[in-house]
Amino acid sequence: MVDVYWRIGMHGDQPSLRHRAETRGDWVPTAPGSLTPTWRDGRPDDRTYLEHMLDVVRAAESAGFVGGLLPSFPFTDDPFATAASLLRETSTFRFMVAFQPGFLDPFAAARIASSLQLLGDGRLVYNVITGGGGPAQQWWGDRVGHDDRYARTAEFLQAHRAVWGTTPVDLDGRFYTLQGARLPEALAAQPFPEVFFSGSSPAAIEAAAAHTDYYLSWLEPFDALRQKFDAVRERAAVLGTSPKFAVRIDVLARPTAEEAWDELRAGFAHVDPRRLAEAPLGDSVGAARGHSFLPATIRDVRDLEVEPGVWGGFSHLRGGPAFGLVGDYDQVAERLADLLDLGIDSFILAGVPHLEEAHRVGEEVLTRLRVPVRA
Repeated sequence: MVDVYWRIGMHGDQPSLRHRAETRGDWVPTAPGSLTPTWRDGRPDDRTYLEHMLDVVRAAESAGFVGGLLPSFPFTDDPFATAASLLRETSTFRFMVAFQPGFLDPFAAARIASSLQLLGDGRLVYNVITGGGGPAQQWWGDRVGHDDRYARTAEFLQAHRAVWGTTPVDLDGRFYTLQGARLPEALAAQPFPEVFFSGSSPAAIEAAAAHTDYYLSWLEPFDALRQKFDAVRERAAVLGTSPKFAVRIDVLARPTAEEAWDELRAGFAHVDPRRLAEAPLGDSVGAARGHSFLPATIRDVRDLEVEPGVWGGFSHLRGGPAFGLVGDYDQVAERLADLLDLGIDSFILAGVPHLEEAHRVGEEVLTRLRVPVRA
């Protein structure tokens, strides 16, 4: 049994990968052709982007996804607040909230999360992100160095679990100080959310091996993923833990492989060739790893296919990680099955636009997997 999540775009959406321009959501000016709000009779209607996110959630739920990832960026709504709204409109769908522990006190986070667990009958999941440095990290006012950020995340998770109860907790740590912290009985009785933890550096692997339920990675060439997972397993064995494994993957699947590649060619035609060689900003080891797998010379869309069906150009067509899967429905399902053979226990999938692709991927790809998908 594999858990498959779908990404819920928190900052608007593109109509396709052919043009990198958002037309869905209220984060960009509303104009003819926009959705949520839509331009009607010369002015925007009153439909909000939150309603569109709910449409995506319902599409994903009906298509067989167990839950949805709510990403967090400086330019998005807060995922905890958004989850509170969406939880009330659903009954079984899980919400994976992305957040950076550096900006929350362990007890305050426990009170927020346990309240959501009570509200949503235990359907909250964590995507713990430590931050990739660079301008985005400084936007938050965070000047902590790379390895120290992971040490802070580890201390946060240890303290966060400790205060999730009714016994008073004292902590005088390197990053956090608590005195007599505890939850009220009704909140303490709620289940602690499953933790998906990402990071590729030695510091990240050390923290993940100790504290995560699922070690989460962006998609990479499969041999590189295998080596990274083996490093996590090796460190976890020393610590006496047994994390599961998950991969975040963009998917472009069509009835024929040629249709899928034609879609990428159409989008790739608008990419500035000078951008293809640009190294990622910040000190993210994962982003640097992804860039290192790409060829030095790129003349055609297929030059970024590092192995069958694994394409490294998605970051040039939309925001997010570089690698995803491309092909016909059977080919993409087969590549997902190959990842399951690496020991993957969960996927976080995505496609543009999120609404239509939730139906397509759920109905045409998930149904072709060789193992059952938890609904």
